[in-house]
Amino acid sequence: MTAGSLEVGALPSHPDGVVLALVVARRSSKTEFDCVDQGAVRDRVAAPPVDDAANAALIRFLAEAFGLPKGSVQIVAGQSGRRKRVLLVGLVLSPAVDVLASVVSCARGG
Repeated sequence: MTAGSLEVGALPSHPDGVVLALVVARRSSKTEFDCVDQGAVRDRVAAPPVDDAANAALIRFLAEAFGLPKGSVQIVAGQSGRRKRVLLVGLVLSPAVDVLASVVSCARGG
């Protein structure tokens, strides 16, 4: 099963849910999934990286996209960087892949 070029193995399971690897572009025109590149989902966030605004916007976006409460979306690595690992607590692999199925590969001009 793939989402764009994201292999299921790139969504490691965790005892509490699924971990998603992200590369975040801040100060974009809107918040959205961009594309899949080298096993990570590129995500655009409209908020600037000031006072944790970009992380808060990312958490809100991912919670809505995956149908989770905001408290179930936890940045577990990369709090202050562009590369992040986010734990989606309570989510299982199949629904995660379903949400990401429309995200295209960056290599295809996504």
